[in-house]
Amino acid sequence: MNVFIIGIGLIGGSFAKDIKRIHPETKVFGIDNNPAHLDEAIAMNIIDAKSSYDELGKADMVIVSIPVDVLVTELPKILDAVNDDCLVFDGGSTKSLICKTLEDHPKRRNYLACHPIAGTEFSGPSAAIENLYEGKTNIICEVEKTAFKLQEKALELFRQIGMRIRYMNPKAHDKHIAYVSHLSHISSFMLGKTVIEKEKNERDIFDMAGSGFESTVRLAKSSPAMWTPIFEQNKDNVVETLKEYIQNLQEFKALLEKDDFKGVYNKMSDTNKIKEILKGIPLNKEPRN
Repeated sequence: MNVFIIGIGLIGGSFAKDIKRIHPETKVFGIDNNPAHLDEAIAMNIIDAKSSYDELGKADMVIVSIPVDVLVTELPKILDAVNDDCLVFDGGSTKSLICKTLEDHPKRRNYLACHPIAGTEFSGPSAAIENLYEGKTNIICEVEKTAFKLQEKALELFRQIGMRIRYMNPKAHDKHIAYVSHLSHISSFMLGKTVIEKEKNERDIFDMAGSGFESTVRLAKSSPAMWTPIFEQNKDNVVETLKEYIQNLQEFKALLEKDDFKGVYNKMSDTNKIKEILKGIPLNKEPRN
């Protein structure tokens, strides 16, 4: 089997590692606009060879893991280049615009719209992790628009690497992911900004930062080049979640200003129920693409 990975970073590289582990006979080709990434991926045995769109005709499977703004322009070109039996799937964390862009493509049946909820704040080939996807959720949108035999090929791969599958329409996906992923990143970035600005005057502040602060701002280390297009494509949903989040912050601030610490306690106590909601749910780190 010939597998092409377009975008040799955390998501694409981790897929490559698992495929090579499960199917050692597979030939994995890499395409990336950063030559250093390709050299590093070869040195780390993540891919077997460098490639280009000119060779996509021999691909059995193409995994596209690039920023969502680039996905919109590149996926049509990728589908143009593949053969009729090739499966193409992506890892983009927005889906509405991508699915809309491809809805009339002659090879729409070759494409499976995916969003693996997995990753870390790190990027590049060195961030790739074997078994990254074990127990993680993979959201699939508009599965009915993908050829059945290619659905089967994809689902078998996802089963082999241990992924849990959830089906959603693109609009619902983008709305829900704004709450559980996009808002988390904005909160982390803005907390980091607040502390950095304070640190200009109080140099010792980071000496007092504990594990709670570190875990909360972990996502602020994510790539702005990746996340800005995500916020752009999902702007309406992100703005709506921010309105609700800001309202909750303002209500909490008002309770403090009124010395209503019973109200503060009740707010936190009501939110403690999230422990029961999350109990038994595998912890999915945030997507990198």
